[in-house]
Amino acid sequence: MRQCLRLPFTAGPYRGWVHALLGVVTVSAVALAAAGLLILWPTAVPAPAFAAAAWLLTGAVGLLGPVRRASVRLANGLLGTGLQHPLRPRRTATAAWTLAWTLAGAALAAASSLALFTLGLPLVWLDGGDTIAFGAQLRIAPGAAGSWTLAAAAGVAVATVYLAAGYTALMRRLASLLLGPGLGERLAAAEAEADRAAARNRLARDLHDSIGHTLTASTIQAAVAKQAMASDPAGARLAMDAIESASRAALDDLDRALGVLRGEPAATHPEPTLSELPALRDRIASTGTELTIAFDGDTGAGLDAAAAVPPLISREAYRIVQEGVTNALRHAPGAEIQIHLDLADDRLLLRVVNPLTDTRAKSTGGRGLAGIAERIRVLGGDTWAGIEDDAAWTLRAALPLRPSVRR
Repeated sequence: MRQCLRLPFTAGPYRGWVHALLGVVTVSAVALAAAGLLILWPTAVPAPAFAAAAWLLTGAVGLLGPVRRASVRLANGLLGTGLQHPLRPRRTATAAWTLAWTLAGAALAAASSLALFTLGLPLVWLDGGDTIAFGAQLRIAPGAAGSWTLAAAAGVAVATVYLAAGYTALMRRLASLLLGPGLGERLAAAEAEADRAAARNRLARDLHDSIGHTLTASTIQAAVAKQAMASDPAGARLAMDAIESASRAALDDLDRALGVLRGEPAATHPEPTLSELPALRDRIASTGTELTIAFDGDTGAGLDAAAAVPPLISREAYRIVQEGVTNALRHAPGAEIQIHLDLADDRLLLRVVNPLTDTRAKSTGGRGLAGIAERIRVLGGDTWAGIEDDAAWTLRAALPLRPSVRR
């Protein structure tokens, strides 16, 4: 009730009135165009035929592509609809909107004209009264007998404001139906949002895997450097150099991620693949942890067979191995880590194994394992992580070489 009483003192009805006035201007311009066309007609055109022609031309205006964009801007600015920028014309719906807009606007303009006439009645009364034509002869008496014109003018003015508010509410509803996104636009928006969500999830996984690995390795290297500072300065210097190199790589990954968030062009440097595993092994060796890599059972294969792995699978497999190594460093520092890679039946099978420790036995997994599972699920593969033979913690993954990517 209070909101209803405050309505005449808000801007909504008056913006709606301006919107209606623009509709009257539009239909007037179309009527002038129709009149210009009908002048060339060889015979006299009856008024109903002229009105029908103007009405049809008004609807035809809505078939033009830019009309929907202009209508959305007007509705957002004057009706407060908040419609999204249109991607497609929706010509039929826009034509229906144009007809509804001009007809409703003409009705509100007619009511407003009546209100303006009524507002002039008190002036006639103050001037001593008179008889005026108002559909019929209307006698306004002087003195107290004509004071009813004040109440009539005030009542009609307030009623017109509420009528404009009703026009605004009605046109908002119609705008959402006729100018809002169609099915195709909603599907496109949903797909775009799904793509953005997938990109954000992938970015989160990449940051967790790359920076988490770097921080874990750097922490262990810093501990090694601290212990070797007095007894082995050269070894401590090597550990500090490894920390610096890993930190620079982490900064590059972070800069790439921030560029993605800002919508900047993607960095030109490629993401690491299985061919980078020897470099990973060397970095892990600087922490004092032995890392062995075997491809198809051969620890001396030099990963030449990794070239047979498609780039997408190779990148994802590297991230999975990296996360497995990071978990091993975090939960079983100093323990030997073994990486096994095998190509079999159009699938890449990988295992990351480290001896079981008390810390490893208590581990229940976290975001890292969840990220691995998500990566593999998207590619249509399988994963398993847990204690194997009561002696080792094992991360297993099977990735199809020709994945059917799922969302």
